[in-house]
Amino acid sequence: MSLEKMTAIVTGAGRDIGRASAMRLAAEGANVAISYHQSSDGAEKTVAEIKANGGNAIAVQADLTDPADAYKLVKATVDAFGGVDILVNNSGGLVERKTINEMDLDHWNHVMALNTTSSFLMVKACLPHMSKGAIVNIASQAGRDGGGPGAIPYATSKGAVMTMTRGLAKELGPDIRVNGICPGMIDTDFHNIFTKPEVRTHVANASPVKREGVPDDVANLVYFLASDQSAFVTGGNFDINGGMLYS
Repeated sequence: MSLEKMTAIVTGAGRDIGRASAMRLAAEGANVAISYHQSSDGAEKTVAEIKANGGNAIAVQADLTDPADAYKLVKATVDAFGGVDILVNNSGGLVERKTINEMDLDHWNHVMALNTTSSFLMVKACLPHMSKGAIVNIASQAGRDGGGPGAIPYATSKGAVMTMTRGLAKELGPDIRVNGICPGMIDTDFHNIFTKPEVRTHVANASPVKREGVPDDVANLVYFLASDQSAFVTGGNFDINGGMLYS
């Protein structure tokens, strides 16, 4: 197994892309620490499934917009597994669709903190324990195209994650590689909550692959970028959207 004896942190891994990524990394031999904010049932089920398959995992409740919780997650990981080799910054969200005229500064700051500041805090907390390894940041197609209606803070925050990815790759190389992933229409709770069914159907039918993505599609790319299979890849932001947007 290509990640045997390595340790990964996957944030927001109680469901969807985070859960699939944690499962994929564990299947390749990594010890996995997952964080959750509210999805405690999903997080515990993920840990239980990893252990049932012969892997090692822990779950830690954390609000990753809080520096103390970011450091708490990393400390729990180091205490359990001895270090950190892989960081997958997956936690975040849109919160609510609001136009610029409808939103206030608190909404803007909250979405930016969820998606951008949380990644910054996790990198800061992990670096003292990462002499080498890989960071994978989950951005979004919205960071490329501005997002759908009422998603300006979300799209802006994900665009910032993409830029942070490039800067980190320069600063942390050669020992730590940093890449981003920009998912499009993936069958997750995000779109169950925020995207109308008819929009999802239209996007799926308009895409060259004629379907929505699934979390495992993204998890496979997370694994590739976290592993030595991508040893000469850093600073990239990779589209995974069934061909709906080319960059």
